[in-house]
Amino acid sequence: MRPDSPPTRSHDINTPPQQPVPQNLSAAADENVEPAPPAGEKTGLRHRLRSHPKFKHTYKVGVGVVGFVVLCAGIVMIPFPGPGWLVVIAGLAILATEFAWADRLLKFTKKHVFAWMHWIGRQALWVRILVGLLTAAFVYGVVVVALHFTGVPDWIPSWIPMWR
Repeated sequence: MRPDSPPTRSHDINTPPQQPVPQNLSAAADENVEPAPPAGEKTGLRHRLRSHPKFKHTYKVGVGVVGFVVLCAGIVMIPFPGPGWLVVIAGLAILATEFAWADRLLKFTKKHVFAWMHWIGRQALWVRILVGLLTAAFVYGVVVVALHFTGVPDWIPSWIPMWR
């Protein structure tokens, strides 16, 4: 006898096999409950929208517009302090749900951003400080140029040295 097989008894031969007990007894008792879809079958709102001819195009355009707006906001935020690259990657992730080119660009961007982060992390402290100072100088320059073109807002106190 194999070790993983259950022990047999002589009186078990004449007994009919028992039916398996359902995992969810309340669902089994309710006859109106639909059975769970087979594994691997696509379900959900996105699949239903894609399968309906009228909504398929509208859904794709909607994803494209939302993803493009998020992507543009991230590109604008890159030179400023804040989560610029994170928003760019989020915009690409939204677009990648519907567009293959965005998926390829998302993988390319993530690969290079993470490679840059790992490279900076492996450098000596003085290199990281130098890169930080150069980044801060670049951000300061972008802010000064932006304020020069748009004008200094009135809510900034006059004692802060900026162009007026």
